[in-house]
Amino acid sequence: MCFFCPPKNTNIRISLPAVCFVWQIAMIVLFGVFIRYDAESDIRLWLQLKHTNNITSDIENDFYFRYPSFQDVHVMIFVGFGFLMTFLKRYSFGGVGFNFLIGAFGLQWALLMQGWFHALDPTTGKISIGVEGLINADFCVAASLIAYGALLGKVSPVQLMVVTLFGVTLFAVEEYIILNLLHCRDAGGSMVIHCFGGYYGLTISWILYRPKLHQSKRLNGSVYHSDVFAMIGTLFLWMFWPSFNSAITDHGSGQHRTAINTYIALASSVLTTVAISSASEKRGKLDMVHIQNATLAGGVAMGTAAEFMITPYGALIVGFCTGIISTFGYLFVSPFMEKYLKIQDTCGVHNLHALPGMLGGFIGAIVAAAATEEVYSREGLIETFDFEGEFADRTVGTQGGFQAAGVCVAIAFAVVGGAVVGLILRLPIWGDPADDNCFDDEVYWEVPEDEEGIPPVLEYNNHMTHKHQDISESNFSVEQS
Repeated sequence: MCFFCPPKNTNIRISLPAVCFVWQIAMIVLFGVFIRYDAESDIRLWLQLKHTNNITSDIENDFYFRYPSFQDVHVMIFVGFGFLMTFLKRYSFGGVGFNFLIGAFGLQWALLMQGWFHALDPTTGKISIGVEGLINADFCVAASLIAYGALLGKVSPVQLMVVTLFGVTLFAVEEYIILNLLHCRDAGGSMVIHCFGGYYGLTISWILYRPKLHQSKRLNGSVYHSDVFAMIGTLFLWMFWPSFNSAITDHGSGQHRTAINTYIALASSVLTTVAISSASEKRGKLDMVHIQNATLAGGVAMGTAAEFMITPYGALIVGFCTGIISTFGYLFVSPFMEKYLKIQDTCGVHNLHALPGMLGGFIGAIVAAAATEEVYSREGLIETFDFEGEFADRTVGTQGGFQAAGVCVAIAFAVVGGAVVGLILRLPIWGDPADDNCFDDEVYWEVPEDEEGIPPVLEYNNHMTHKHQDISESNFSVEQS
């Protein structure tokens, strides 16, 4: 009998509470040992800082500058990502609830992991955290939530905790290599967040391939109201993406320019998504899957280059192209990946995050290599690309090469790390559902009685396949009473 293929036991009454309690207690201990307030959140240090720097108003505390962006990013993580995953007809509790669980655990572990790499005081051994650290922790969690999208409905909450534990750890390491050692610029995380998170989740999904997943095909699709809820997530993400990309950029023109470029690229990707979606159906009908996802591709692809002088029309071109590429991904690439590459990508994260993130990284490399003093000024080049200290002599051409190398590092960490985590998750101890029991909230949630008795709704929109071309004007049927 295959060691990895014993009968499934989804009883997680012991394993899930044990993981949550033990890991939360570990967080308390580690926070007690390492985490402290930074100079702008500690009352004694803040007063010293005010006197030393002749600060006369508390309004100059960085909190008042960064907190609006933090709140926008926070909404994206818990509302945007959460509701985007509610498209499955019987997995809305899992989409929002497990997103919540991943976020709550991941941000704590991220504060520690990123703190050890970026904010550890070598003299005291303590990590100082402030509002910018909270933003970076949310960024870190975003990568694990992206990976969750590829695994949606097929794994247990205990497995998701493991995915998050390793995902945050890998993210902190690859981010340190890309941003600090290679000195890449990636304010919106095309490379370190989207490219890494997408390929990390896809690799795990490949390792956990289920050849008999078609047994749950009846539930791997949406109904009218579930698509509406998912569209709420899309709109939150679409509106707040300029904040996401600009949240930790330099004060002044850098942040202003990043928000403008992201805003424009997002608008452009909506029109091309609608165009391709309509053109792909013989009667011109739109597919909600494309509208929920590919409309966001412009924001993903602008994550790296938005801080640069890409120009407004350049941002439009990026949104235009990535909207087309992402929509074609849902039409052709995802079915190909599942049939031939054995990658079952529930949310299509390859088309929204992995591929646009990779493209965004290379776009950033091209734009960086093409930067000139005429456009930026010498001082502007130094400020935009941080050509200071040991990097003072770096040229824009060299910077472009390192930007491209950063993409490769993100993919390498995602694939190798995802393969290792996938093999760990194949151990028969995690309480994951059987092939005929995926995409169903009843496996891990108490579902209200008025829902439990409802027979399966006729499938009208499988998330990853085409609708039948000969369906009549109405794409769904009223349930039989």
